[in-house]
Amino acid sequence: MAVDRLLPTQEAEDLIALTRDLADRELGSRVEQHEEAESYPEGLFAILGKADLLGLAYPEEFGGGGQPYEVYLQVLEEIAARWAAVAVATSVHTMACYPLYAFGTEEQQSRWLPDMLAGRMVGGYSLSEPQAGSDAAALSCKAERVDAGYRITGNKAWITHGGKADFYSLFARTGPGSRGVSCFYAPGATEGLSFGKPERKMGLRAVPTTSAAWDGAVLDADRLIGEEGQGLQIAFSALDSGRLGIAACATGLAQAALDAAVEYANERTTFGRKLVDHQGLGFLLADMAAAVGSARATYLDAARRRDAGRPFGQQASIAKLVATDAAMKVTTDAVQVLGGYGYTTDFPVERYMREAKIMQIFEGTNQIQRLVISRGLK
Repeated sequence: MAVDRLLPTQEAEDLIALTRDLADRELGSRVEQHEEAESYPEGLFAILGKADLLGLAYPEEFGGGGQPYEVYLQVLEEIAARWAAVAVATSVHTMACYPLYAFGTEEQQSRWLPDMLAGRMVGGYSLSEPQAGSDAAALSCKAERVDAGYRITGNKAWITHGGKADFYSLFARTGPGSRGVSCFYAPGATEGLSFGKPERKMGLRAVPTTSAAWDGAVLDADRLIGEEGQGLQIAFSALDSGRLGIAACATGLAQAALDAAVEYANERTTFGRKLVDHQGLGFLLADMAAAVGSARATYLDAARRRDAGRPFGQQASIAKLVATDAAMKVTTDAVQVLGGYGYTTDFPVERYMREAKIMQIFEGTNQIQRLVISRGLK
């Protein structure tokens, strides 16, 4: 069921229509095959790039779409409703472009941003480490200054698009303490950079998540983004926007689960009545619809604050928390509505339920979001 969206311009209306058509044709027709086989959809992100869907949130002067964040997020939601893994990878790509856009020099921006925003180069975000998940200040991957630039040594973890991305926003330690982390634009094909086997995941299986080993690889000095020691500021700034991307992905996933449950409840009959006409099921579906609508309203509020140039970090954490918790509940309830069929792979709701779980974990666990929100109340 198409969501009745309130969009700011006719251009945005046309963009959503284009996204729906492309997503139905290119994503909806392939998702089951690739998720079941855990196979990467080669060429798919090039298609999204050619449709100008990979740089929507960035200015046209750099080759982006020049769209408000609220429009970009609703496009992302439409993608997620068809294929959550692709939507998450799109959100990560958008976040990976942010350090260069917000902190790069004019020379760096003109050199690299056009290819990134046009989708000719797809990005990954390399912040987490095996021993430093939520605690970003505990990074140990080192960037040592040498004559040729920076020698990178150490391990990174949980990289979406690991081994497939063309570039990574890499965060490594150039000095002691929380002020000793720096950000780098790292090409995916760098000598001395290798990737581990893809993680065996509950969901989002078509896009790999890997570790990375930096074995003395050297990055040119002009790959440093911002100043030395500015890395955590850059990382956290990017994550504020990235959390809104995950909120939109979670909302799209929840919408897909709701649609599947509603369709089933209107087709299936028990005791001479459609399932939807049984008050117990009807009220459950109503709660699911309310959760999806609330999640959407919450992330749009945060996005509109961002578009207006107002602080939005706390609202982004609220949106990420509300939307991902909603996705977990709505997808679980969708399985319940379908009963035994919901537990089989004949229907997509079991996949939706598996995919929803990670939404509560990445881009800062929901426990971390509660910490961020509570700190903002002081």
